[in-house]
Amino acid sequence: MTPTPHDALFKATFSQPEHAAAALRQVLPPALAARIQFGSLSLLPGSFIDEKLAASHSDLLFSASIEPARREQASILLYLLFEHQSTTHPLMAFRLLEYMVRIWQSHLQRHPKATRLPAILPVVLHHSDTGWTAAVAFQDLIDLPPETLALIAEYVPRFRFVLDDISAETDDALRARAMTALGRLVLWCLRHARHPEDLVARLSAWTEVVREVRLAPGGGAALSRVWRYILNIADPARPRELLERLLLSAGPEAKEEIVTIADYLREQGRLAGEREGRLEGQRSTLLKLLRLRFDELPAQVVARVRAADAARLERWTERVLSSPTLDDVLLER
Repeated sequence: MTPTPHDALFKATFSQPEHAAAALRQVLPPALAARIQFGSLSLLPGSFIDEKLAASHSDLLFSASIEPARREQASILLYLLFEHQSTTHPLMAFRLLEYMVRIWQSHLQRHPKATRLPAILPVVLHHSDTGWTAAVAFQDLIDLPPETLALIAEYVPRFRFVLDDISAETDDALRARAMTALGRLVLWCLRHARHPEDLVARLSAWTEVVREVRLAPGGGAALSRVWRYILNIADPARPRELLERLLLSAGPEAKEEIVTIADYLREQGRLAGEREGRLEGQRSTLLKLLRLRFDELPAQVVARVRAADAARLERWTERVLSSPTLDDVLLER
Protein backbone atom coordinates (compact mmCIF):
# COMPACT_ATOMS: atom_id res chain seq x y z
CA MET A 1 0.00 0.00 0.00
CA THR A 2 1.30 3.47 -0.89
CA PRO A 3 2.15 5.36 2.31
CA THR A 4 0.27 8.57 3.05
CA PRO A 5 2.24 11.84 3.37
CA HIS A 6 1.67 11.68 7.16
CA ASP A 7 2.99 8.11 7.36
CA ALA A 8 6.00 8.94 5.18
CA LEU A 9 7.03 11.98 7.25
CA PHE A 10 6.40 10.24 10.60
CA LYS A 11 8.46 7.18 9.67
CA ALA A 12 11.22 9.06 7.89
CA THR A 13 11.76 11.13 11.02
CA PHE A 14 11.02 8.90 13.98
CA SER A 15 12.47 5.69 12.56
CA GLN A 16 15.79 7.38 13.30
CA PRO A 17 16.69 6.43 16.90
CA GLU A 18 18.01 9.89 17.85
CA HIS A 19 14.67 11.54 17.06
CA ALA A 20 12.58 8.68 18.48
CA ALA A 21 14.61 8.59 21.70
CA ALA A 22 14.06 12.29 22.35
CA ALA A 23 10.33 12.00 21.60
CA LEU A 24 9.89 8.97 23.86
CA ARG A 25 11.93 10.44 26.71
CA GLN A 26 9.67 13.51 26.54
CA VAL A 27 6.45 11.59 27.23
CA LEU A 28 7.46 8.63 29.43
CA PRO A 29 7.20 8.84 33.23
CA PRO A 30 10.59 10.22 34.41
CA ALA A 31 11.34 7.25 36.70
CA LEU A 32 10.79 4.83 33.82
CA ALA A 33 12.67 6.95 31.28
CA ALA A 34 15.65 7.02 33.68
CA ARG A 35 15.88 3.22 33.51
CA ILE A 36 15.84 2.99 29.70
CA GLN A 37 19.23 3.26 28.02
CA PHE A 38 18.12 5.36 25.06
CA GLY A 39 21.58 5.19 23.53
CA SER A 40 20.84 1.53 22.79
CA LEU A 41 17.50 2.25 21.07
CA SER A 42 17.25 0.36 17.78
CA LEU A 43 14.47 0.06 15.21
CA LEU A 44 12.96 -3.39 14.66
CA PRO A 45 11.37 -4.46 11.37
CA GLY A 46 7.65 -4.83 10.80
CA SER A 47 4.32 -3.05 11.04
CA PHE A 48 1.50 -4.47 13.13
CA ILE A 49 -1.48 -2.28 12.31
CA ASP A 50 -4.47 -3.42 10.25
CA GLU A 51 -4.03 -2.62 6.56
CA LYS A 52 -7.44 -0.92 6.43
CA LEU A 53 -6.21 1.60 9.03
CA ALA A 54 -2.98 2.44 7.22
CA ALA A 55 -4.36 5.76 5.96
CA SER A 56 -4.77 7.09 9.51
CA HIS A 57 -2.23 5.09 11.55
CA SER A 58 1.52 4.48 11.46
CA ASP A 59 3.65 2.41 13.81
CA LEU A 60 7.27 1.83 14.78
CA LEU A 61 8.77 -0.80 17.07
CA PHE A 62 12.02 -0.28 18.97
CA SER A 63 14.16 -2.31 21.32
CA ALA A 64 16.26 -0.79 24.10
CA SER A 65 18.33 -2.00 26.99
CA ILE A 66 16.95 -1.29 30.40
CA GLU A 67 18.77 -0.99 33.70
CA PRO A 68 20.00 -4.54 34.42
CA ALA A 69 17.75 -6.71 36.56
CA ARG A 70 19.75 -9.02 38.82
CA ARG A 71 22.83 -10.13 36.87
CA GLU A 72 21.33 -10.32 33.35
CA GLN A 73 20.99 -7.50 30.89
CA ALA A 74 17.28 -6.77 30.40
CA SER A 75 15.61 -5.15 27.40
CA ILE A 76 12.25 -3.65 26.59
CA LEU A 77 10.23 -3.13 23.41
CA LEU A 78 8.78 0.32 22.82
CA TYR A 79 5.84 0.39 20.43
CA LEU A 80 5.06 3.84 19.02
CA LEU A 81 1.67 4.23 17.30
CA PHE A 82 0.80 7.46 15.52
CA GLU A 83 -2.92 8.13 15.11
CA HIS A 84 -3.81 10.87 12.66
CA GLN A 85 -7.59 11.00 12.29
CA SER A 86 -10.45 13.34 13.03
CA THR A 87 -11.91 11.40 15.98
CA THR A 88 -10.78 9.27 18.90
CA HIS A 89 -11.15 5.51 18.65
CA PRO A 90 -13.01 4.38 21.82
CA LEU A 91 -11.43 0.89 21.76
CA MET A 92 -7.83 1.99 21.21
CA ALA A 93 -6.65 0.01 24.25
CA PHE A 94 -8.15 -3.16 22.75
CA ARG A 95 -6.61 -2.37 19.36
CA LEU A 96 -3.24 -1.96 21.07
CA LEU A 97 -3.67 -5.32 22.77
CA GLU A 98 -4.16 -6.90 19.34
CA TYR A 99 -0.99 -5.24 18.06
CA MET A 100 0.99 -6.28 21.13
CA VAL A 101 -0.08 -9.90 20.65
CA ARG A 102 1.12 -9.69 17.05
CA ILE A 103 4.47 -8.37 18.26
CA TRP A 104 4.79 -11.26 20.72
CA GLN A 105 3.82 -13.74 18.00
CA SER A 106 6.50 -12.29 15.75
CA HIS A 107 9.02 -12.57 18.59
CA LEU A 108 8.15 -16.24 19.17
CA GLN A 109 8.50 -16.99 15.45
CA ARG A 110 12.04 -15.63 15.61
CA HIS A 111 12.76 -17.31 18.97
CA PRO A 112 10.77 -20.59 18.91
CA LYS A 113 12.47 -21.89 22.07
CA ALA A 114 11.64 -18.82 24.16
CA THR A 115 9.73 -19.46 27.38
CA ARG A 116 9.24 -15.81 28.36
CA LEU A 117 8.01 -12.75 26.51
CA PRO A 118 9.66 -9.33 26.19
CA ALA A 119 8.01 -6.37 27.91
CA ILE A 120 6.17 -4.05 25.51
CA LEU A 121 5.62 -0.40 26.38
CA PRO A 122 2.83 1.02 24.15
CA VAL A 123 2.93 4.74 23.34
CA VAL A 124 0.25 6.53 21.30
CA LEU A 125 0.96 9.81 19.55
CA HIS A 126 -2.43 11.32 18.79
CA HIS A 127 -3.85 14.26 16.91
CA SER A 128 -7.53 14.84 16.18
CA ASP A 129 -10.02 17.67 15.99
CA THR A 130 -11.46 16.83 19.40
CA GLY A 131 -8.39 15.71 21.32
CA TRP A 132 -8.24 12.38 23.16
CA THR A 133 -11.57 11.44 24.77
CA ALA A 134 -11.34 7.64 25.22
CA ALA A 135 -9.91 5.31 27.85
CA VAL A 136 -6.15 4.83 28.08
CA ALA A 137 -6.45 1.77 30.37
CA PHE A 138 -7.63 -1.56 29.00
CA GLN A 139 -9.52 -2.45 32.17
CA ASP A 140 -11.69 0.65 31.67
CA LEU A 141 -13.17 -1.08 28.60
CA ILE A 142 -14.48 -4.03 30.59
CA ASP A 143 -18.25 -3.68 30.94
CA LEU A 144 -18.67 -4.38 34.66
CA PRO A 145 -19.49 -2.30 37.72
CA PRO A 146 -16.30 -1.11 39.50
CA GLU A 147 -16.89 -3.30 42.55
CA THR A 148 -17.27 -6.43 40.40
CA LEU A 149 -14.33 -5.51 38.18
CA ALA A 150 -12.17 -5.22 41.29
CA LEU A 151 -12.97 -8.86 42.14
CA ILE A 152 -11.83 -10.19 38.76
CA ALA A 153 -9.09 -7.64 38.05
CA GLU A 154 -6.27 -10.15 38.41
CA TYR A 155 -7.93 -12.51 35.90
CA VAL A 156 -8.28 -10.10 32.95
CA PRO A 157 -5.66 -8.17 30.92
CA ARG A 158 -4.59 -5.07 32.76
CA PHE A 159 -2.45 -2.34 31.17
CA ARG A 160 -2.55 1.29 30.11
CA PHE A 161 -0.73 3.06 27.31
CA VAL A 162 1.29 6.25 27.36
CA LEU A 163 -0.61 8.96 25.52
CA ASP A 164 0.96 11.98 23.84
CA ASP A 165 -2.01 14.02 22.64
CA ILE A 166 -0.73 16.96 20.61
CA SER A 167 -4.23 18.00 19.54
CA ALA A 168 -4.41 20.99 21.87
CA GLU A 169 -0.67 21.54 22.31
CA THR A 170 0.30 25.14 21.59
CA ASP A 171 3.03 26.05 19.14
CA ASP A 172 5.09 27.45 22.01
CA ALA A 173 4.77 24.21 23.98
CA LEU A 174 5.83 22.09 20.99
CA ARG A 175 8.74 24.41 20.26
CA ALA A 176 9.90 24.17 23.88
CA ARG A 177 9.93 20.36 24.03
CA ALA A 178 13.22 18.71 24.97
CA MET A 179 13.51 17.01 21.59
CA THR A 180 15.64 17.30 18.48
CA ALA A 181 14.83 20.30 16.29
CA LEU A 182 13.60 18.03 13.50
CA GLY A 183 11.37 16.09 15.90
CA ARG A 184 9.77 19.31 17.14
CA LEU A 185 9.29 20.65 13.61
CA VAL A 186 7.70 17.41 12.40
CA LEU A 187 5.29 17.20 15.35
CA TRP A 188 4.29 20.78 14.67
CA CYS A 189 3.66 19.99 10.99
CA LEU A 190 1.56 16.95 11.89
CA ARG A 191 -0.31 19.01 14.48
CA HIS A 192 -1.41 21.55 11.82
CA ALA A 193 -1.68 19.17 8.86
CA ARG A 194 -5.44 19.58 8.48
CA HIS A 195 -4.98 23.29 7.81
CA PRO A 196 -1.91 23.58 5.55
CA GLU A 197 -2.48 27.23 4.68
CA ASP A 198 -2.54 28.05 8.41
CA LEU A 199 0.60 25.93 8.81
CA VAL A 200 2.39 27.98 6.16
CA ALA A 201 1.24 31.23 7.75
CA ARG A 202 2.71 30.16 11.11
CA LEU A 203 5.98 28.88 9.68
CA SER A 204 7.84 32.19 9.98
CA ALA A 205 7.69 31.83 13.78
CA TRP A 206 9.70 28.61 13.43
CA THR A 207 12.63 30.14 11.55
CA GLU A 208 15.11 29.41 14.33
CA VAL A 209 14.02 25.77 14.56
CA VAL A 210 14.27 25.41 10.77
CA ARG A 211 17.78 26.86 10.89
CA GLU A 212 18.71 24.43 13.67
CA VAL A 213 17.47 21.52 11.56
CA ARG A 214 19.44 22.75 8.53
CA LEU A 215 22.69 22.93 10.53
CA ALA A 216 22.31 19.37 11.89
CA PRO A 217 23.85 16.41 10.01
CA GLY A 218 21.54 15.51 7.12
CA GLY A 219 19.53 18.65 7.80
CA GLY A 220 19.07 19.65 4.17
CA ALA A 221 17.56 16.28 3.26
CA ALA A 222 15.35 16.38 6.36
CA LEU A 223 13.99 19.81 5.45
CA SER A 224 13.36 18.67 1.89
CA ARG A 225 11.10 15.96 3.32
CA VAL A 226 9.26 18.59 5.41
CA TRP A 227 8.72 20.91 2.40
CA ARG A 228 7.62 17.94 0.29
CA TYR A 229 5.12 17.00 3.02
CA ILE A 230 3.66 20.51 3.18
CA LEU A 231 3.32 20.74 -0.60
CA ASN A 232 1.80 17.25 -0.74
CA ILE A 233 -0.91 17.91 1.83
CA ALA A 234 -1.78 21.36 0.50
CA ASP A 235 -4.72 21.50 -1.87
CA PRO A 236 -5.36 25.22 -2.19
CA ALA A 237 -7.54 26.94 -4.74
CA ARG A 238 -4.52 29.02 -5.83
CA PRO A 239 -1.42 26.78 -5.53
CA ARG A 240 1.01 29.42 -6.85
CA GLU A 241 0.01 31.80 -4.06
CA LEU A 242 0.51 29.06 -1.47
CA LEU A 243 3.97 28.32 -2.86
CA GLU A 244 4.87 32.02 -2.69
CA ARG A 245 3.71 32.20 0.94
CA LEU A 246 5.73 29.09 1.76
CA LEU A 247 8.84 30.60 0.18
CA LEU A 248 8.29 33.81 2.15
CA SER A 249 7.69 32.04 5.46
CA ALA A 250 10.54 29.52 5.15
CA GLY A 251 13.14 32.18 4.42
CA PRO A 252 15.62 32.69 1.58
CA GLU A 253 17.79 29.70 2.61
CA ALA A 254 14.95 27.33 1.75
CA LYS A 255 14.10 28.79 -1.66
CA GLU A 256 16.12 26.39 -3.79
CA GLU A 257 14.90 23.35 -1.80
CA ILE A 258 11.23 24.33 -2.05
CA VAL A 259 11.28 25.34 -5.72
CA THR A 260 13.06 22.11 -6.65
CA ILE A 261 10.48 20.03 -4.78
CA ALA A 262 7.56 22.00 -6.21
CA ASP A 263 8.90 21.37 -9.72
CA TYR A 264 9.30 17.68 -8.89
CA LEU A 265 5.76 17.37 -7.54
CA ARG A 266 4.32 19.10 -10.61
CA GLU A 267 6.25 16.74 -12.88
CA GLN A 268 5.09 13.71 -10.87
CA GLY A 269 1.52 14.97 -11.11
CA ARG A 270 1.87 15.36 -14.88
CA LEU A 271 3.31 11.85 -15.24
CA ALA A 272 0.61 10.40 -13.00
CA GLY A 273 -2.01 12.11 -15.13
CA GLU A 274 -0.49 10.65 -18.27
CA ARG A 275 -0.38 7.17 -16.73
CA GLU A 276 -4.01 7.44 -15.63
CA GLY A 277 -4.95 8.63 -19.10
CA ARG A 278 -3.32 5.59 -20.65
CA LEU A 279 -5.09 3.32 -18.17
CA GLU A 280 -8.45 4.89 -18.99
CA GLY A 281 -7.78 4.25 -22.65
CA GLN A 282 -6.96 0.59 -21.94
CA ARG A 283 -10.12 0.23 -19.84
CA SER A 284 -12.34 1.75 -22.54
CA THR A 285 -10.80 -0.50 -25.20
CA LEU A 286 -11.27 -3.62 -23.07
CA LEU A 287 -14.90 -2.76 -22.31
CA LYS A 288 -15.55 -2.22 -26.02
CA LEU A 289 -14.01 -5.63 -26.88
CA LEU A 290 -15.98 -7.35 -24.11
CA ARG A 291 -19.27 -5.86 -25.34
CA LEU A 292 -18.51 -6.90 -28.93
CA ARG A 293 -17.83 -10.45 -27.74
CA PHE A 294 -20.36 -10.94 -24.94
CA ASP A 295 -23.01 -8.25 -25.58
CA GLU A 296 -24.27 -6.21 -22.61
CA LEU A 297 -22.02 -6.35 -19.53
CA PRO A 298 -23.20 -6.64 -15.90
CA ALA A 299 -22.60 -3.52 -13.82
CA GLN A 300 -20.18 -5.36 -11.51
CA VAL A 301 -18.03 -6.37 -14.50
CA VAL A 302 -17.84 -2.76 -15.71
CA ALA A 303 -16.89 -1.69 -12.17
CA ARG A 304 -14.11 -4.32 -12.03
CA VAL A 305 -12.65 -3.16 -15.31
CA ARG A 306 -12.88 0.51 -14.29
CA ALA A 307 -10.92 -0.29 -11.08
CA ALA A 308 -8.35 -2.64 -12.66
CA ASP A 309 -4.64 -1.90 -12.76
CA ALA A 310 -2.42 -2.13 -15.85
CA ALA A 311 -1.35 -5.76 -15.25
CA ARG A 312 -4.94 -7.04 -14.97
CA LEU A 313 -6.06 -5.05 -18.02
CA GLU A 314 -3.28 -6.58 -20.09
CA ARG A 315 -4.12 -10.13 -18.99
CA TRP A 316 -7.83 -9.70 -19.59
CA THR A 317 -7.32 -8.10 -23.01
CA GLU A 318 -5.15 -11.05 -24.11
CA ARG A 319 -7.96 -13.47 -23.17
CA VAL A 320 -10.87 -11.70 -24.89
CA LEU A 321 -10.68 -13.64 -28.16
CA SER A 322 -9.68 -17.04 -26.76
CA SER A 323 -11.80 -17.41 -23.62
CA PRO A 324 -15.23 -19.09 -24.03
CA THR A 325 -17.02 -17.10 -21.33
CA LEU A 326 -16.88 -13.69 -19.69
CA ASP A 327 -15.93 -15.31 -16.36
CA ASP A 328 -12.96 -16.99 -18.05
CA VAL A 329 -11.71 -13.66 -19.32
CA LEU A 330 -11.80 -12.09 -15.85
CA LEU A 331 -10.46 -15.10 -14.01
CA GLU A 332 -7.85 -14.10 -11.39
CA ARG A 333 -4.78 -16.21 -12.09
